[in-house]
Amino acid sequence: MAWTKYQLFLAGLMLVTGSINTLSAKWADNFVAEGCRGSKEHSFQHPFLQAVGMFLGEFSCLAAFYLLRCRATGQSDSSVDPQQPFNPLLFLPPALCDMTGTSLMYVALNMTSASSFQMLRGAVIIFTGLFSVAFLGRRLVLSQWLGILATIAGLVVVGLADLLSKHDSQHKLSEVITGDLLIIMAQIIVAIQMVLEEKFVYKHNVHPLRAVGTEGLFGFVILSLLLVPMYYIPAGSFSGNPRGTLEDALDAFCQVGRQPLIAVALLGNISSIAFFNFAGISVTKELSATTRMVLDSLRTVVIWALSLALGWEAFHALQILGFLILLIGTALYNGLHRPLLGRLSRGRPLAEESEQERLLGGTRTPINDAS
Repeated sequence: MAWTKYQLFLAGLMLVTGSINTLSAKWADNFVAEGCRGSKEHSFQHPFLQAVGMFLGEFSCLAAFYLLRCRATGQSDSSVDPQQPFNPLLFLPPALCDMTGTSLMYVALNMTSASSFQMLRGAVIIFTGLFSVAFLGRRLVLSQWLGILATIAGLVVVGLADLLSKHDSQHKLSEVITGDLLIIMAQIIVAIQMVLEEKFVYKHNVHPLRAVGTEGLFGFVILSLLLVPMYYIPAGSFSGNPRGTLEDALDAFCQVGRQPLIAVALLGNISSIAFFNFAGISVTKELSATTRMVLDSLRTVVIWALSLALGWEAFHALQILGFLILLIGTALYNGLHRPLLGRLSRGRPLAEESEQERLLGGTRTPINDAS
């Protein structure tokens, strides 16, 4: 069935804003500017402040939800009608997981390339599959276990590509290895978030924009408050600011004042996450969750291609192999091979699959699949 102009717009919006989200964060990391109190020029390495900005973008989805709700007043659109009562504190545990995982990933993005960052996030399939068996009592079919094994193989190949790539003064080998490990650790936390959302949140039938905005509100408030103690906690070699602390928000604002393009990168990151969440939810509703997964894979290609074109990283053929293996693993886990095999065996067109798959048993993504 041919896509409408609106569906093409949504797909394009998801692809573009999803790519901008990672690229703008990496662009901000690449800037060098003076800090406060006359400190010498240094890289803009403020992952926790960037995570606060991301949660601000998610929080804006709450405003979008209420705008849609007002617009739907008097219309037949039931998707934003007042839903069954629920306790907003249900979103606190997933928000804490999201806050921890996102912060770790922004720290890791300072240490590794944008393409490796995006590819290694595919590790979430391994942990969601294992946790779904352990905590939700699911039974994975053979293709899902094969998908997990393929994903592990793909991660090994991508990691090997990072080890064999040339490393400059900005990304030393030890930092790249640490960054890659932090990304994989973050996926464990994301998988826990998905289990919590599946077990406690989805049964309340909360509108996705409302869910994203509520988690964003919790994450924004809590992480903003944590910036105060982070200003005093020593972090040693993990610190990217002159004071050597876990985070120095004042130094970040001074750098933004001296290099306004950093503000452009941060605003791009904040706005893109809001539009990306809206576009992703709309693509799932208007097209399919499978289409959303394919677009997310294309996002990795766009990020990789632009990173190469901008000179942010060097080409390595192993990354292509690793990405293809990860793609196969994702397809197997989410069952994309089934309609293809059905068509080959029956000679019929691809059937439209039901898009009511549950979170960990199909192509469902976390409420705020952001970064």
